[in-house]
Amino acid sequence: MRILKVIPDISWLLFRGFLSRIFEKYVIRDFHPLVFFYSLGAILLLGGFALGLIEIVLRFTTGQISSATVVLVALLMISGTQLLLFGMWFDMEYNRTSR
Repeated sequence: MRILKVIPDISWLLFRGFLSRIFEKYVIRDFHPLVFFYSLGAILLLGGFALGLIEIVLRFTTGQISSATVVLVALLMISGTQLLLFGMWFDMEYNRTSR
């Protein structure tokens, strides 16, 4: 078994299982607002990461970036991370009481 070949396949399998569990448990069966935390957190974190990469490229090509954009990148990444962590916390609390 080649570890570098197996890691992407297993990661995709786990991610797909996570998404199907969240969709079935928290959207179809009983709606819970943690779906918004997960989705908005992922969008903000990915947007902040993408904007950060764009700003790094601009820094090396043009040599200057505005400080407001750096603050925006930090705000997006921090907000996205907090929303994802709140979603995980709500998920753990909901599963603790439902047993």
